[in-house]
Amino acid sequence: MTLRAIRHPGPISPERTAAIAGSSIPLKFTLEPGHPVDVAIARGFSDFGCVGGFVEFNGGRCEPFQFVMPAASPDALHAAWYSETFAPPGPVNIERACAIVGWRDGKSFIHCHGIWNSSDGRQMGHMLGPATIVAEPIIVTGIGSRTAAFKALPDAETNFTLFEPVPVFEDSATASHPHVLLAKVRPNTDVCLAIEAICLQHGIKAASLYGVGSLNEVRFNNGARVDSHATEVLIRTGTVTTIDGSPRASLDIDVVDMQGRIFAGEVVRGDNPVCVTFELVIEPKSD
Repeated sequence: MTLRAIRHPGPISPERTAAIAGSSIPLKFTLEPGHPVDVAIARGFSDFGCVGGFVEFNGGRCEPFQFVMPAASPDALHAAWYSETFAPPGPVNIERACAIVGWRDGKSFIHCHGIWNSSDGRQMGHMLGPATIVAEPIIVTGIGSRTAAFKALPDAETNFTLFEPVPVFEDSATASHPHVLLAKVRPNTDVCLAIEAICLQHGIKAASLYGVGSLNEVRFNNGARVDSHATEVLIRTGTVTTIDGSPRASLDIDVVDMQGRIFAGEVVRGDNPVCVTFELVIEPKSD
């Protein structure tokens, strides 16, 4: 099988994945009304002493609310781009969402994809955290790390500034904590096979997977497909198990295409290459 490929403007990085092990801190905190989503999440992470990780939303209301969807690039500087900003009038009710949490320009930063319901209907996309205000207390859960983070860095291959997993100084107080992997997958690499390679490298035989990213078109196990080279993806359920002694990844996702159509299902292993990036938190489990 020849994997679909998208041409990015810069030199191809020789390393197609990156992963950093860090301490694992279970998170559960409340986003307080009146604050931008990114600020509210940053406060929760700070309260736990964490610098990187993820949180999940299962419900919650925001107003105002802004987001973008995937779009074709208007020029040759990028292989894909973003739509105009959507700002539905009135309250927006989040159905589910996942925010990868890290740092950009010395400040906390989130990369958040999700599904929500507004006066414009059921929609999916990339939430703009600084412009989206928490309208009621929202309980979020996730995993944070005190010794690993995502840091937004210029990426020569894609010409975007993207999250990269980086180590953070480890002190004796966190050395005994369980560990997770903060990871990313680069373009034109099958997301499931990349996860399996990361797990094999780190000796992980079973894991839960969390994250967001983009895929170049999508192929589902039920035969459905998304014919859009730019997409926004949210992992609904992700697992790694061991089959015949090797890690095997399974991803059930939500995805939105450039026309705003939402799809969902389990993806075909080996036939879903990353478009721009895929950011992950890999939580090892006992066999």
